[in-house]
Amino acid sequence: MSTQISGSPSESSTTGQAREKAQEAAGQAKQKAGSQLRSQVDQRSTDAGHRVGGLASDVRAVGDSLREQGKDQPAKLAEQAADRAERLGSYLKESDADRILGDVEDFGRRQPWAVIAGGVAVGLVASRFLKASSIDRYEERSRIEPRDPVVPAAPAVPAAPAVPVAPAVPAPPAFDASR
Repeated sequence: MSTQISGSPSESSTTGQAREKAQEAAGQAKQKAGSQLRSQVDQRSTDAGHRVGGLASDVRAVGDSLREQGKDQPAKLAEQAADRAERLGSYLKESDADRILGDVEDFGRRQPWAVIAGGVAVGLVASRFLKASSIDRYEERSRIEPRDPVVPAAPAVPAAPAVPVAPAVPAPPAFDASR
């Protein structure tokens, strides 16, 4: 009669194989998620690039209109804004996710205070949004589900009349016979 002891080489190799398969599956899932994320960033950055390019042409048209009206300084500013928007649009259209992420990381290393300020600004905007929406939700909820109805207070019970107490009269001085 043979007995199998737990932790034998066959069990440890099975456990090791299961661990390797789990690690392999996790690695594949990570690669798939990363590839999907890159694909989404590529698609969205390309779309944003097209929108920014359209905005640049609109700003350029405004600049031309201002120049026709004889307003050269505002037209020059509009032209500069249009040029920068065109450069941003072409960058977004031509760049892939890895380049955009690398550029953002480099900017964060060069300008950490700008990143911190941006984070604070985003946090403030988000908190204002949440505060405004919570007030709206509270008001909506109170219209839909009224809280406990207001119960009128019970009428006050009149207090019992006070029993008059005689004022304390000082006791007459004690008679001292020894005087």
